[in-house]
Amino acid sequence: MPVKHYKPTTPGRRLATVDAFADVTKHKPEKSLLLPPKRRGGRNFQGKITVRHRGGGARRYIRIVDFRQDRYDAPAKVLAIEYDPGRGARIALIQYQDGEKRYIVAPLNLEVGGEVRSSRQAVEIKPGNRMPLEFIPVGLIVHNVELRPGQGGVLVRGAGLGAQIMAVEGDYAQIKLPSGEIRMVPKTAAATVGIVGNPDHRLVRYGKAGRIRHLGIRPSVRGKAMNPVDHPHGGGEGKHPIGLKHPKTPWGKPALGVKTRKRTKWSNVLIVKRRK
Repeated sequence: MPVKHYKPTTPGRRLATVDAFADVTKHKPEKSLLLPPKRRGGRNFQGKITVRHRGGGARRYIRIVDFRQDRYDAPAKVLAIEYDPGRGARIALIQYQDGEKRYIVAPLNLEVGGEVRSSRQAVEIKPGNRMPLEFIPVGLIVHNVELRPGQGGVLVRGAGLGAQIMAVEGDYAQIKLPSGEIRMVPKTAAATVGIVGNPDHRLVRYGKAGRIRHLGIRPSVRGKAMNPVDHPHGGGEGKHPIGLKHPKTPWGKPALGVKTRKRTKWSNVLIVKRRK
């Protein structure tokens, strides 16, 4: 959906844009599908900060999204397209014939009043329908892809993303991920037809620091601005380079562009082509 610009009445408004929410049809969430948030500010059970720059933020509830869609061969009616503060994509509220309601990730062009269906066999090829990869035509775009059958979708769930099915050979299907990586996934793993909705989410500009704080992200300080006791980049008189062969984290490990994937990871054999 398009982004909205405001009149530049303040410096923060001048470059900021917001979501237009033109595709949202319901603004109050389904109470039965909400969870109270557990905000720990990046701290573990000992109260120590293990993830930096977390804390604060606007209050919000967690929407329980069904990534498995394991009610097979049961048609569900789309009741509404809703906003989810926990993701860039929209979520769709669906209802089965027995009255059960669930949230799913809303694909592009999914309309209120339409039907979606999940099956272990082939069903109609249309946005929102879910089936194993072996029954989806080669070249089609899918999202919410499983890595293991029955696990639930873990790949390609962000706003505007889609993966392309390249081939189905033997027990595996080859899919091209948004990063450019081509990897093999069991052909019995399920995926949903279509592209994830709200593709213009990437065009939103925050414009001011306060909007980042509303997301629960606290400020970060450059290592160069610290003292030597606090960071490997710290110290020196005035502005200066880091003075090291390569950048380091506050704990002395390599940072910025360093590959962290283990060379002996078991799933390396399933990657046909690495990402760009």
